[in-house]
Amino acid sequence: MSGGAGLAIFAGRGALPRLIAEECDGRGRPCVVVTFDEAPPGWLRDRPLIRAAFEKPGRLFADLRRAGCGSVTFAGGMQRPKLNPARFDTTMLRLAPRVLAGLKGGDDALLRLLAGVFEKEGFVVRAPHELLEGLVLPEGVLTQAAPSAQDRADAARAAQIVAALGSVDVGQASVVAQGVCIGLESIQGTDALLDFVAQSIVSFRPDPDGARGVLFKGPKPGQDWRIDLPAIGPDTIRAIARAGLAGVAGQAGGVLLLGRAETLEAADAAGLFVWGREASE
Repeated sequence: MSGGAGLAIFAGRGALPRLIAEECDGRGRPCVVVTFDEAPPGWLRDRPLIRAAFEKPGRLFADLRRAGCGSVTFAGGMQRPKLNPARFDTTMLRLAPRVLAGLKGGDDALLRLLAGVFEKEGFVVRAPHELLEGLVLPEGVLTQAAPSAQDRADAARAAQIVAALGSVDVGQASVVAQGVCIGLESIQGTDALLDFVAQSIVSFRPDPDGARGVLFKGPKPGQDWRIDLPAIGPDTIRAIARAGLAGVAGQAGGVLLLGRAETLEAADAAGLFVWGREASE
């Protein structure tokens, strides 16, 4: 069993790992940053760092125990690993059949598998929104701009599509304009989806002068909410503006709202709405 009081922050892209580390600092809770990149994150400062290798989980578990970590959290975007079997340690050799099979499935299945591995090693898997107050998207419209009746209909259609995508563990986002699905999120992520929409929405929107379209984000049906909840942040707003959409709707309580003040300020400046939509709407 691990049992330490420290938290290991597996740091992916974006601001979320830094925010969790700063929260730990403020509460006087020991934390260790874990990265699979060669370079440490720019916000590391004097915080302890573990440089891990995907092929050597045995060493990673030992390092976490030595650092006094009893819990782990996965924060920020991460790329799927490209594994080199020649570098596998004995722990990875034991896990390899399950991990390699998991890499052929969807993100949720893979992350559930990895969470289960950590739990079996005695670590508690913590959700980022358990560690940071006010991180999830609340219900209601949070901006000066509000969705129109057509925007609400488009968001409802996009939510249906995301639920269908999620049921086969594919994606967590969709763009719908005037009832037409303009784009879907797959393994490439939301940025790639919005880049595609920016290049193509004029061609696919039925009425050029009609409703501009909505990005919807929501968790997959049955998803483990401790890991990989969809997120909205300032960069999302800027990408939505470039794509010419009217705003973003997210499942209230099931989407992370990163940098709330900056995100809403950017949305208001661009005349976009941010809406926490009830799952039943």
